[in-house]
Amino acid sequence: MPGQTKLRYTPEEYLLLEREAEHKSEYFDGEIFAMSGASERHNLIVTNLVRELSLQLKGRACKTYSNDMRVKVTSTGLYTYPNVIVLGGKAVFDDEQEDTLLNPTVIVEVLSKSTGGYDKGEKFAHYRKLESLADYLLVSQGKYHVEHYFRQRDSQWLLSETENLKSAFPISSINCVLSMAEIYDKVGITPA
Repeated sequence: MPGQTKLRYTPEEYLLLEREAEHKSEYFDGEIFAMSGASERHNLIVTNLVRELSLQLKGRACKTYSNDMRVKVTSTGLYTYPNVIVLGGKAVFDDEQEDTLLNPTVIVEVLSKSTGGYDKGEKFAHYRKLESLADYLLVSQGKYHVEHYFRQRDSQWLLSETENLKSAFPISSINCVLSMAEIYDKVGITPA
């Protein structure tokens, strides 16, 4: 039928479109979801995290990626762009393009009003299927608050959270420590 819009895509069709697109989109179950822009707070938090992690990982085999490295959760078919990724070992990519990572060690999502529930719920359910994932951090941009989920040896996930700007917490899987003051440097949140 002329003019009919295609509503379902294969992963291969998505990747062909995505690699040529001006704006990023996520993919799941045949559907493509456009990603929106980010606020100043969001961008500052991502920049602070990348800076801090990259400095601590300098000279080590770990790599830090931000925003543009796509992750595929092979078991569920989700293609997504985490805000920050740390790779603790040798990268495994989906294909020769080397733009879709299969084995992140740490994923960080900066929460927004529109995506916060998804990042905490359904998206985290997808991420938990990644055998390589050891740590998942959710960073609020509306208040000083970080939720840090970390995988135990029995594949159970534990939660540690803080709202104390003077605190720091370890990310054992990559042997780093993140300071709340550094995460929120120049972000300008007014305490309640």
